[in-house]
Amino acid sequence: MSADDPQPRVTITYCTQCRWLLRAAWYAQELLTTFHRELGEVALRPATGGVFTVEVDGETIWDRSDGRGFPEVTTLKQLVRDRVAPDRPLGHSDVKAGARAVPDEDVPSL
Repeated sequence: MSADDPQPRVTITYCTQCRWLLRAAWYAQELLTTFHRELGEVALRPATGGVFTVEVDGETIWDRSDGRGFPEVTTLKQLVRDRVAPDRPLGHSDVKAGARAVPDEDVPSL
């Protein structure tokens, strides 16, 4: 990509008082491993007060304070993928919202 077309930046803000650095670093590692071609960087931003957020180019895609806790790594990857590479499949862990494992016509009736 050219300087005129920068790659996306993911920012993980984590609480140092809560000792969430390792969790934030693990998420960063997973995102960099999965999106090594699509992401320009993943930044870890220390904070206090129980904060844990994930942003893509300034847009908050996960905020622990909204009551959802911490994301499953597959959920986080799907949220990042939807913003940086929407056509990219994520393999076996890629389930679209509302998708069923078995189509209705394949479910035996009782």
